[in-house]
Amino acid sequence: MPRFKLMVEYDGTPFVGWQRQGNGLSIQEVLEGALKALTGARVTAHGAGRTDAGVHALGQVAHVDLERDWDPFRLSEGLNALARPHPLAVLAAERVSADFDARHSATARHYLYRVVNRRAPLTFERGSAWRVKPRLDAEAMHAAARALIGRHDFSTFRDSQCQANSPVRTLDRLDVRREGDDVLFEASARSFLHRQVRSMVGTLVEVGAGRWSASDFKAAFEATDRSRCGPVAPPHGLYLVRVDYSGACAK
Repeated sequence: MPRFKLMVEYDGTPFVGWQRQGNGLSIQEVLEGALKALTGARVTAHGAGRTDAGVHALGQVAHVDLERDWDPFRLSEGLNALARPHPLAVLAAERVSADFDARHSATARHYLYRVVNRRAPLTFERGSAWRVKPRLDAEAMHAAARALIGRHDFSTFRDSQCQANSPVRTLDRLDVRREGDDVLFEASARSFLHRQVRSMVGTLVEVGAGRWSASDFKAAFEATDRSRCGPVAPPHGLYLVRVDYSGACAK
């Protein structure tokens, strides 16, 4: 059975998340429905990350095993036609080796969190960014975030429902910068705990707003205690931007 890698973009607003669930429509369900309509067979779409309800993706990756070979362009075009009118698009499809796994072969995942820092309500960006009214100090948040870089126990920023075997993760990047009214948080790691990015962002906003000091933030992190986490940022500001693979795994 030929295996295909799909790069998928979606607006997470109307979905209950990536994974099939009984309480609403998921991205996985829409993609698998399009695959069944196109190929006539039930196909499981294995994603690189199980994004939560309301979380968006610019570069989610999935792999699928099909009963016969397909031209990659025709596969992506067919899936896009059949996924309508849902806000989901297959940006590219390519044949990969049988040992490629969208989740387990990944070497890095890159997330962006968007805050619009203004008093006026959002209009065009409603549902695609978190509006925070108090003026945020991006430099203070960036400086505080330095404490998280490297291999640590991230229990403070781990959701109580997280199913990972260990709270220890290696955070490669967490940068905070301002572009006009936008405050952008960029995080990279091989893997993240459930709601880790949103927990880190929400807690850093407490620093940026002046409610926490950098030492408060560091103490909460080093306590490895979920109860010390600040407010969790809402899902609609989070984007899965890209998933990286080694050269050997990508083909």
